[in-house]
This record gives sequence, structure tokens and C-alpha cells, in this order.
Amino acid sequence: MNGQLNGPANGTENGPANGTRSAGEGAAVPPVAVVGGGLAGITAALALAEAGWPVTLYEARPRLGGATHSFTRGGLTADNGQHVFLRCCTAYRGLLDRLGGTGRVRLQERFDVRVLTPHGGRGRLRRAALPGPLHLLPALAGYRLLSPADRLRAARGALALRGLDPAEPALDRAALGGWLAENGQRETVRRALWDLFAVAALNIPADEAALGPAAMVFRTALLGRADAADIGVPSVPLGDLHGGAALSAIAGLGGEVRLAAKVERVLPCLPGLSGPSILVGGARVSASAVVVATPHGQAARLVPPEAAPDRDAWAGLGASPIVNVHVVYDRPVTRLPFAAVVGSPVQWIFDRTASGGLTRGQYLTVSVSAARHWIDVPTAVMRGVFLPELERLLPAARAARVVDLFITRERRATFRQVPGSGGLRPGAATRWPGLFLAGAWTDTGWPDTMEGAVRSGLQAARLARRHLERELAR
Repeated sequence: MNGQLNGPANGTENGPANGTRSAGEGAAVPPVAVVGGGLAGITAALALAEAGWPVTLYEARPRLGGATHSFTRGGLTADNGQHVFLRCCTAYRGLLDRLGGTGRVRLQERFDVRVLTPHGGRGRLRRAALPGPLHLLPALAGYRLLSPADRLRAARGALALRGLDPAEPALDRAALGGWLAENGQRETVRRALWDLFAVAALNIPADEAALGPAAMVFRTALLGRADAADIGVPSVPLGDLHGGAALSAIAGLGGEVRLAAKVERVLPCLPGLSGPSILVGGARVSASAVVVATPHGQAARLVPPEAAPDRDAWAGLGASPIVNVHVVYDRPVTRLPFAAVVGSPVQWIFDRTASGGLTRGQYLTVSVSAARHWIDVPTAVMRGVFLPELERLLPAARAARVVDLFITRERRATFRQVPGSGGLRPGAATRWPGLFLAGAWTDTGWPDTMEGAVRSGLQAARLARRHLERELAR
């Protein structure tokens, strides 16, 4: 992310100094400038460097990773929020391969989610060894949190969702909640089934979510290939998995990373050069191409209106927050690696004991998406709500002592994926040759997720390479 500047290019530099290098058939070109060190920017920089192009990645913060980062607290290593992926997230998994992170995550052999309720009810959704979409029918048939009649309704709803085309423009204008109601999905079905995944994937209540991205999630993850929804969870801190690994990988390819370096603006190309230039710490820096991989609000301030006449409309994407409640107990209170929750302010619970480096007790993270109600609630108030809820959900927590509790808040975790938002998402190309956009908020075909961010970085890198190849061929 392109945040606050601590001085012009005064951070850690990795790789050769920024300047003109040789690429292609020996022609000298200045580096491609990638603005923003989140997953989109990391991916774009890696893809360009792997293809042999000189690249410099600018990040305003003193670290890479963007919305996925870690920090230490009293000897504990905590992530800013809980991030998971699915087996169908092929682009993200490809990035993990390139960062050497495949062995640093745990990916289920078979989709399996335990579902808890505050009143002691338990459910389980586990796919069968059948081809999709038949693999989930046994799970629905045995899902004890729904009545037999509601299980049948859920199966009919799943089949109806599978028949939708997420790319159909009309779906972007419709709401998921309205569609579920029209297709016989009663409130009990929605709360115990559809909301579990829609809210987590789209970071917005189902009543407000656009039908298009919701249909994409359900069709791809739950109703497509049998193994598509198998869940992956990092087994190391996100700062190591993404940011630290990316620094090493980009430097190893001859690229450069400039931390604590704020890019203030994208400028037109200089005479004799093929790409735009950037303003960094008041100094103009030439580039053979520029990839702006920042959140949409920052991108709108960086990109000139001549390059993106619709940039003012990007503000309409808004922001949706996520809150995480971190609790450290003096003893283990659950054996589950993670669980979904129905009928509680708690939505998902994750055991982060090993990744956090805790050797005694247990460290749990409660992830709350669509957290507009909680984003400004004081920690003391949240403690009074979430600790009793955890005791209701996990009976062993009643006898445990809370060693620490803290809250992390991501106010702009994703854009608001409401009806009409799809039409506001721009493509990777702009009207300026050599200037490209990346970020999970751009038109990737995916919701605002890690997978969407990586796909956007790959697309921007592809377009940048084509531009550079055309210029060198002249």
C-alpha cells in the first residue's frame, strides 16, 4: 500500500541501484515502476523480473505485504487479520510457489468445516468423494443445523445458483439476499449456511451483497470441482509468508525494492521515453512502464484524469471493514484448527498458537467480516461481548484464564461489493500507453480477495510486457 512517506526512497534497498538496464535484445530501458507492495504489486514485480525486465517496487510503508502483515506483542507474533485461501485459488497458490511458501501453509485434503452454535448445537460440512457438484449433497443431507425440509431447500438453492452466469451484467445489479428469498431460502437456511461463506468471502451482509460476485464464489468454490473449496491456512506469520519472502525473491531476480518511499503522482512520459514517469519524494523518476497497485482511493489520487477519466467514480466502491479479536488463554480450550459459528457475533475461530510462536496455552483469533457495527467499539466493550461468547461456544474456555486480549481493525479491508460495484471496477489498461492498474478492486472476475489481487498483478504484468516488447521492436 502507498501510505505515509518517511523520506524520499529512504528505506531498505534490495538489488542493484535504480537506473537504466539492458533487457530484451540488448536495448537499454529504465526499470518498470511498480507502485504499492501488497500482493498485487509483489506479483507484478515478480512476474516482470522473472521475464527479464528491470523493475523497482515502491512501497510507502517500511514493509511489504499490504493488507497481509504481522506484528509482535509480548513475545507473540500476530497477523493483522486472519487470511485463508481455497484450493481453487490457483493464482495465489502459484505466488506461494514462487515465494517458497507452499510448505508453509496447511491445505485440507478434503473440505471439512465444523459449525458451532452458542446453544451447544453442532454441525459439520464435509465433502464426499464424489465429482462436483454431487460432492456436497451428502454434506447438506447430514447438516444437523438445518431441518430436513431446509436441507432440501438448500440443495435446490445450490442447483439454482449453479445455473447463474456471474458475468451476466444483470447479476451485478441484483442483491444476493433478494435472490435467496426468491428462491425459497428461508432465514434459517441463510443464517446457518449461505451467510457462513458469503459474508466471509465478500465481507458484506448477504442482503447488501451483489449477486454476481456471490454467484462466482459459490459456483467456483462450492459447486464446481470437488476439491475447489478445500481450505488453506498459513502455518507461519503472514509477514514471513508474503512480505519477507517477497523481498528476498525480488532481490534474487535482480529487482529493487524501495521501502518507506511514497510515490506522489504519475506523470506523462518524458521526451525520448516510452513510458510515464513518477514523482517520488519530489523527484521525477523515469520508467519504461508504471503499474499502480494501490487501493482504489490512493490510485485515484495517483493516476491523472487524462489516463483514467473514470477515476472519480472509483470512490463509489467504498470500503468494508474487518475486525479480529485475538485471545490468548493459559491453556488449550479447543482442538479444532478452525470453526465457523452460527447465531453469534463470533463468525469464525482460528487456532493460531503454532504460527504465533506460543509455547504454553492457546492463541485464538476470532474473525468478524462485514464489521461496520464493531469497527469503532472500544476494546473493553468488545471484551465483554466476545469472551462470554467464546465460553458459550468452547466450554473449556470457562475454566481458562485470559492472558491477553487485543483487537485489530482493518477499516478498508475490501471495497463494498454491493449491487452496481462491478461496473465501477476498471480494467488493468489505462488511456496512457505504459500505465496499468492492479489491485483486488480492479476488474479481475473475482471478489476482493488475495486471489483477485494476485490475478490483477499478473494481468498488469502481462500488459506491461507487451507494451515493452512493442516499444523495443520499434
